[in-house]
Amino acid sequence: MNYEDFIRAKEFQHIESGFDASDMWLPEDIFPHQRDSVLWACKRGRSAMFLDTGLGKTICQLSWAHNVQEHTDKPVLLLAPLCVAHQTIREGEKFGISCDYMREPKFANSRIHVTNYEMLKNFNPENYAGIVIDESSILKGMDGKTRKLITEFASTIPYRLSCTATPSPNDFMELGTQAEFLGVMSQVEMLAMFFIHDGSDTSKWRLKGHGKKRFWEWVSTWAIVMSHPSDLGYDEDGYDLPPLIYNEHIVETDPTDDLFVTVAMGLQDRNKARKGSVDQRVQKASDIANSMDGPVIVWCNLNEESDKLTKSIIDAVEVKGSDKSEHKENSLMGFTDGTVRILVSKPSIAGFGMNWQHCNQMIFVGLSDSWEKYYQAIRRCWRFGQTKPVSVHIVSADTEGAVLCNIKRKDQQNEEMKKAMGETMRAWTLSEIRGLTVEKTEYTPTKTINMPSFL
Repeated sequence: MNYEDFIRAKEFQHIESGFDASDMWLPEDIFPHQRDSVLWACKRGRSAMFLDTGLGKTICQLSWAHNVQEHTDKPVLLLAPLCVAHQTIREGEKFGISCDYMREPKFANSRIHVTNYEMLKNFNPENYAGIVIDESSILKGMDGKTRKLITEFASTIPYRLSCTATPSPNDFMELGTQAEFLGVMSQVEMLAMFFIHDGSDTSKWRLKGHGKKRFWEWVSTWAIVMSHPSDLGYDEDGYDLPPLIYNEHIVETDPTDDLFVTVAMGLQDRNKARKGSVDQRVQKASDIANSMDGPVIVWCNLNEESDKLTKSIIDAVEVKGSDKSEHKENSLMGFTDGTVRILVSKPSIAGFGMNWQHCNQMIFVGLSDSWEKYYQAIRRCWRFGQTKPVSVHIVSADTEGAVLCNIKRKDQQNEEMKKAMGETMRAWTLSEIRGLTVEKTEYTPTKTINMPSFL
């Protein structure tokens, strides 16, 4: 092998393990950006769709599953959070794609089987030609044993699709779990190739300075990342988001030294401040909710907050982690249908996957330090298809510090990182899904280099 061949071998290889999908198995009213995404994912065989909320992720994954099922004449398994699974069935009916919800294998009229993550242990991978994991970002929130179960279950299934809203651009561990599920590269290999361990007090992995561009080029070979259709040159008509209106409510607490309130400076202090102000925050949030007409979501962070809010808010229905699956399903789908007017829950329970554009009012009575959970909770209502301004009330204690300023700062950081990531990936993604030529800057050497004899 000469030196040129050695360097060429280091380039990323696009390994197609899929098939050419047919427009025959796509819904007639599918949008162009959705159609091209599905056709590319089928051609790729094992890929990810990171489509932001409201861009049609559900119809894309159902269309992909339909094509795999028709191509292989074998069923496809779709994993989703509990109530998102039922919402997926509704979307299938809407677009004429037959799918059935099941907790364990059974005879079904359809060839697309939808279940929730907790039921995976009841299924056999040998029975399926394809697997879809919806809201796949929750993989990083699962314990290692569960992630391993899902990854090993899918390892023998030829066609795989991972779907979630646009992942956080600086959450590289999430991208590692996705790549590992798809069989593209293990998380350990990804870290070794593109990252270096900080080694300082932060103990974080960061991209190697020279490897940033190459990393996003690599991601582009197996994932589509889209925040707006215009990101990849598609028509933006109908994809304008309404205003997001923040309302900050700071409740006063008793001073700790008879003169001043002590403001939290770290994570432990913030948690202590939140626990010490539950009654004041619940009272304020309840007053706001009881003054509202129409559907309202009340997000909390502590069990004590959830219990007291439900007792204080008229018409409130609580959904907590310890509830039976039937109660969770009925309550969340009841909120979707309008039979439940005010929903009280945590972002970790109801903050992923649900489409609630009918609601434009929400209250945060408690925030964790997870910006992603906050973002996902906001996007249940503030998403493409929402026609009204979305009003967000954030209730915090004076001891918590500048909560709203911190949220806006993280919002801005996320937008800046997504923009930078999108600009880096745009040309490579277009070349992948639409066959366009990637623009490259040609290198014109001006000096002759004498190669060492050992090369």
